[in-house]
Amino acid sequence: MDIGIPLKELGEIDTSALKDVILRAEEKDWLDNSYRQQVYDVHTQTHSLVMLFTTGEGWPDIEVRKESAWDLLADAAVPLMESLLKQHYSAGGTIVRAMAAKLLAGGIIKPHLDGHPSFHAGHRIHVPITTNSRVRFMIDGQPFKFEVGKAYEINNQKTHSVMNKGKEDRITFIFDYIPEKKLPLMQ
Repeated sequence: MDIGIPLKELGEIDTSALKDVILRAEEKDWLDNSYRQQVYDVHTQTHSLVMLFTTGEGWPDIEVRKESAWDLLADAAVPLMESLLKQHYSAGGTIVRAMAAKLLAGGIIKPHLDGHPSFHAGHRIHVPITTNSRVRFMIDGQPFKFEVGKAYEINNQKTHSVMNKGKEDRITFIFDYIPEKKLPLMQ
């Protein structure tokens, strides 16, 4: 969604329960759902624990599915998402995507825009789980550093990219929320 600015800080959030669950995930869990890596060239250097997902096919009548990481992440992720939504967004909308995304050490997510109409209607929220001093998130030509323990909404209608020049993987929990006022488009 074009929020009028590149990045909106949503404030501090306790990520400890979600972090514990994500860091316990096995490599096979990260590789279980590779749809994003196969379909979107910009995500080839990432791995994902996909909890909820829609391809957006058939917009505006889309299907949101529980995916392979639902059982792994839901108990920790759902309360965190609900807390952020209650504090910052109107009630009654729908979460259409939720996942932990790992950008591998040395990896790049190339500059891109999120073009599907669901991204125009939805808020894209990032909750850093791990990071390092060599990670740079660029939005609309401006560099940003995301901090663990905070949440952010990015303007995914501006060109954005991520570089991880560090020796450790960078993990972020990402979810897309479409507010109720945008939902009539989906009926």
